[in-house]
Amino acid sequence: MRRLAAGLLIVPALLLTACGSSTKAKSSDSAATPKASASASAPAVPVPPVVDSAANLPTVGGTFGTSATLKLPSGAPGNTFVVHTVTEGTGPVVTSTNYGIFNFTAEDWNTGKTLISAYSKGSAPVLLKPSQQMIPALEQAVVGHKAGSRVLVVAPPGAAAAQMSGAAQSGVGAKDTLVFVVDVNQAIGLKDAVSGSQVAAPAGMPTVDATPGKAAAFTIPAAAKTPKALQTGVLIKGTGAKILSGQTIVVQYTGATLADGKVFDSSWKDQGAFSTVIGQGQVIPGWDQGLVGQTVGSRVLLSIPAALAYGAQAQTGIPANSNLVFVVDILAAA
Repeated sequence: MRRLAAGLLIVPALLLTACGSSTKAKSSDSAATPKASASASAPAVPVPPVVDSAANLPTVGGTFGTSATLKLPSGAPGNTFVVHTVTEGTGPVVTSTNYGIFNFTAEDWNTGKTLISAYSKGSAPVLLKPSQQMIPALEQAVVGHKAGSRVLVVAPPGAAAAQMSGAAQSGVGAKDTLVFVVDVNQAIGLKDAVSGSQVAAPAGMPTVDATPGKAAAFTIPAAAKTPKALQTGVLIKGTGAKILSGQTIVVQYTGATLADGKVFDSSWKDQGAFSTVIGQGQVIPGWDQGLVGQTVGSRVLLSIPAALAYGAQAQTGIPANSNLVFVVDILAAA
């Protein structure tokens, strides 16, 4: 149950397939993600089997997390689908159901054109769930690999160009072979929580019993039931980067009504970690105002007056004009 708003993952068209997926994603992730209409048919070009190596592979340069370069061989590419781990990381593994954050560089072997460069000015890491209609070339580069890994992919048409929803707009021919360098930065599990010792809530705010794996419980002092303005308390201070407006964040959360402390929603009771764009009106104003500027890895307590929540519009389990309280674990941002 996701009442905050539909989540929005900002995904380059290069990553998405042109056909629908049979994987059922939770509503927060699927509602606004670009996808084809239900009438789209499967691509005619089959996906070749994956191998680890082949003759005449491109040369990869640069350093993980800093730069990535490709030197394409002379001659025409073959039809071999290569997924080769250049360097293996030591972090958790990205699966088909959790979240991954990664950078990638892509070139068209047939034309020599650079389609995207991970570390060029204006580029940013991609955050998404691999189950969300990712093209085989990128899915194979991310799923099953540990965070900290650099992966080289040589993708014949069946693994990339023939399945890309944005191929024509990117200048990619349907018979072109694409080459990717993928840096897998982070894997975020659906049941992950932030680490660290929780400090006491600020004076005048609700107290929180937040145990990873289950919905948090709130104790609401009488004076905390009617906040006049947004109140924010940092219960665990994360050491990551500050959250910027427009970023996609991944969080765990529990929400309750301040009148009685009754929990109306929790990612721990639903389908796990929730993703949304922050600071852009995709969620209630109390979240936009209270989470922008916090740091990744933080546990944040938000006491939100009705005007910054749902106002006079009642929700299931939330009466009209309800003041709300949330505790939010910020797991990642991209």
